[in-house]
Amino acid sequence: MGRTYIVEETIGQYLSNLSLQGKSFVSGLLIGQCSALKDYVILATRTPPKEEKNENLKHPKDQLDNLDEEWATEHANQVSRMLPGGLLVLGVFIITTLEMGNDFQNTLRRLVFAVEKSMNKKRLWSFTEEEVSDRVTLHICSSTKKILCRTYDIQDPKSSAKPADWKYQNGLSTSWLSLECTVHINIHIPLSTTSVSYTLEKNTKNGLARWAKQIENGVYLINGQVKAEDCDLLEGQKKPRGNAQASSFDVRVLTQLLLNSDHRSTATVQICSGSVNLKGAVKCRVYIHSNKPKVKDAVQAVKRDILNTVADRCEILFEDLLLNEIPEKKDSEKEFHILPHRVFVPIPGSTVMLCDYKFGDESAEEIRDHFIEMLDHRIQIEDLEIAEEINTAFLSSSMNSEAPLDDRDDEQPKEPMQTTIVLKIRQNMGMIAAFAVALLAVGISFHYFSD
Repeated sequence: MGRTYIVEETIGQYLSNLSLQGKSFVSGLLIGQCSALKDYVILATRTPPKEEKNENLKHPKDQLDNLDEEWATEHANQVSRMLPGGLLVLGVFIITTLEMGNDFQNTLRRLVFAVEKSMNKKRLWSFTEEEVSDRVTLHICSSTKKILCRTYDIQDPKSSAKPADWKYQNGLSTSWLSLECTVHINIHIPLSTTSVSYTLEKNTKNGLARWAKQIENGVYLINGQVKAEDCDLLEGQKKPRGNAQASSFDVRVLTQLLLNSDHRSTATVQICSGSVNLKGAVKCRVYIHSNKPKVKDAVQAVKRDILNTVADRCEILFEDLLLNEIPEKKDSEKEFHILPHRVFVPIPGSTVMLCDYKFGDESAEEIRDHFIEMLDHRIQIEDLEIAEEINTAFLSSSMNSEAPLDDRDDEQPKEPMQTTIVLKIRQNMGMIAAFAVALLAVGISFHYFSD
């Protein structure tokens, strides 16, 4: 038996209203959440049309075979940034004319694998073996309104199509739980001489990959409590009914130093050419469907949202620097860049909010227009919610090999930290000694981030 997709009823109306406008097909993305037994689809969005320089293709088949995968995957990458923790691009849809026949299936298969491969390259995390690896393809005939729903295992490039059920349900978008936390980051990335030829962007990405291990191995408190992974997330709470406001959970994060297996202190030494620092506060938000959610699913979604929002902000910053042709500094002068703020906006008629990122000089109108372009849904400026990130995250870089690695910018307000043990790393004569201290005491917490 194939997978079942529970779909918000308004999506059916949205897909029915999409006009081909004289074209042979329209394609787009399906957004929602996976679970062990079924998947939930809460949004569909058409891929924006691309201005074609040459539209003299004669046959619909030719146009379908030449579907621009690069354009579609770039749209998927942009949309994936706008998804809070717990939500994913679940697959793709295509609406075609009756004359298309069965020619669409190979195109859909190719597209769904290309989309997933492109998004996976940018992630700081990996899917677990227990997670659902099926992605959906949906074909709708514009003339007969017939629907064909199939899935592919994206972990297996040779997988064949499997039939799936596509079922509409009213009020699906209101049945979600939300979890929130504010994480104060202070990520130090040394630039070794062996990586001096790398761009600042590549060095930053490599450093974030190491930081991701701390987030993965952290301790997560839900409403101030550590809960067993297999525990029901709603244990001790009343489950929301009907269209009632879903429950909201406060999450606090404790990250720990990775301890050496033999409990001995170790040190590594490398020659340093400079450093990159990421400091500030980031707002994280997660949505979990309220059908028997587990603690492990919520915690996993929180981890991924933390990793995604930091990585996405850095990527957006580097794109902005490239777009404005701001060169990287090669001398000893320190360089500062403010990372963009997170902005949330509700899906119309839903308790779920999506997000985008806003630089200080961008207007609310620009953010609204970007939402409309990427998600093909009208939103109101007054619905934009700028995340309360009091100390905006910023990135600083220095190529001065004589600067201390724990160099703190005195102009930046310092956040109070509770139950904190600080491991200071100093640079001496161009050398870095990074000590990972193994502590035997039980119950010691490291770097407690509070909201």
